[in-house]
Amino acid sequence: MGQTPEETHPMLLICTASDGHNLQLAQTLLSVAEDLNINAKLLDLTTVDLPLFTPAKEKERGRPAALDLVEPLFAEARGLAICSPEYNGSIPPVFTNTLAWVSRKTSDFRRLFNGKPVMLATHSGGHGQKMLMAIRVQLSHLGCTVIGHDIATNKDKPLNRESVRSVLMLMGQMIEQTGAT
Repeated sequence: MGQTPEETHPMLLICTASDGHNLQLAQTLLSVAEDLNINAKLLDLTTVDLPLFTPAKEKERGRPAALDLVEPLFAEARGLAICSPEYNGSIPPVFTNTLAWVSRKTSDFRRLFNGKPVMLATHSGGHGQKMLMAIRVQLSHLGCTVIGHDIATNKDKPLNRESVRSVLMLMGQMIEQTGAT
């Protein structure tokens, strides 16, 4: 079965670094994006079979086959939405590991991030603010434009769908204005 242009060239790549509440959050972002006619695709990083990055594994294994899935999705995305919990006051290992492999074993990793607008979302046991700050610094370093309005929810603070809608509308506008590819 052939793929539609929307499937082969997603406008917004929604990445989740958890298969629990943040996967549910990512699915909500996907649903709201579809309601807004924003072309989006979901990537659950917990299902990507990347070994833990170490220089020894890089030398021994070379480029992991799983990057053949990840690299084109990041390359084709015109914007990113990251849904991630806070792990021990920082970024989950699955996200950091993905960035490590992408930065070391793709042909031009900067093109995967430079100029792309990014929105951040979290469902964390606490407030997720330390992770949001850490991931903002990391993605900014890679050349992304991380928007200031984050989506933060937890067991005591239910998701505000109107905030999700507002942030996704901004993302859609930024993607159109920047023309990032």
